[in-house]
Amino acid sequence: MKYCKTCILPDTRPGIFLDEEGICSGCHGYHDKTTTIDWRDRALKFEQLISWAKNKSTTYDCIIPVSGGKDSWYQVIKAKEANLKVLCVTWKTPGRTDIGQKNLDALVAKLNVDHIDFTIDPEVEKKFMIASFERKGATGIPMHMAIFSIPMRLANQFKIPLVIWGENPQLEYGGNKKERLANNLNLEWISRYGVTNCTSLNDWIGQQGLTSSELEAYRLPTKEQLNLFNPRSIFLGSFFEWNSWDNAELAKQHGFESNPIHLKTGLWHFADVDCHFISIHHFLKWFKFGITRSFDNLSLEIRQGFINRDIAKKKLTELGLQQPYEDIEKFCEFTGKTQKWFWDVAESHRNKEIWKLVDGTWKIPDFLIEDWEW
Repeated sequence: MKYCKTCILPDTRPGIFLDEEGICSGCHGYHDKTTTIDWRDRALKFEQLISWAKNKSTTYDCIIPVSGGKDSWYQVIKAKEANLKVLCVTWKTPGRTDIGQKNLDALVAKLNVDHIDFTIDPEVEKKFMIASFERKGATGIPMHMAIFSIPMRLANQFKIPLVIWGENPQLEYGGNKKERLANNLNLEWISRYGVTNCTSLNDWIGQQGLTSSELEAYRLPTKEQLNLFNPRSIFLGSFFEWNSWDNAELAKQHGFESNPIHLKTGLWHFADVDCHFISIHHFLKWFKFGITRSFDNLSLEIRQGFINRDIAKKKLTELGLQQPYEDIEKFCEFTGKTQKWFWDVAESHRNKEIWKLVDGTWKIPDFLIEDWEW
């Protein structure tokens, strides 16, 4: 593993590339945001896009996928400021938290939007999550397929011209320059970057007995359907400079609440509060990439100038691994599996290219933190 010389991200993280000077693509993305992109011009382009959507719409002007989190609030607030008629759509996670439900209800009521809370058959979700975890060491594949497919299908079927997503992940977390400066989220982008571990829906038919019919909710619109009506799908973060702290502050002013309980993963009480299972999605990166959620959070804080690299390393040491035991227990209850099963499956996906067994303990040679407690 090689680490960025500016932040603390390693080259094992998907989307992270180090240049000849040892600077990662995530840090280059921040440079793009602060020096390369003309945000005034992007804002004008957004105004043109709004005019186009209003002229094309017959019902709603746009769909916004929302979870109730801080970024959802920001997206809806920006759309409402542009006088768009908004339809909010949510994939209802089977692990929704109480505060997640409270924030989602408040978003709908206080921002005055119509809303569809889309629930997939829990038995199908259970089988899909088991298959995803056992086969790929990832619990989040069903989540990401649903998050992308449901809004895109509804936009196509309801003939809603615009879908407004949040951040551009390649700009915020790392990707090549073309990806970082892009603003469209189309089917090609979803197939490449939609966190499906290089799988398509058809790859999951037959797994855990899943049928094509059972997986219908996860299916993206076909090219034939899009030829009849193809909504424009964009990153809001490609038109307005994305800032998690500003988003959280704006959301709080309108009614969003952060999580006052102890952190499950990462640094921020305002992030990842909607679902019990998202902490597991982040935790499993430890086995596969040798990183925790705090690597991402601290790297963003370095780029923002809140802390330096040495302080980030000290904080990372203090936080440690942050194993989300309570959420793992909830995940096992939902899937009907034992915790031994969970740890056995997680262990089976340990990346032996970066992990080495030393005196009976798995360690990462040349790890960023020399005195890490393994």
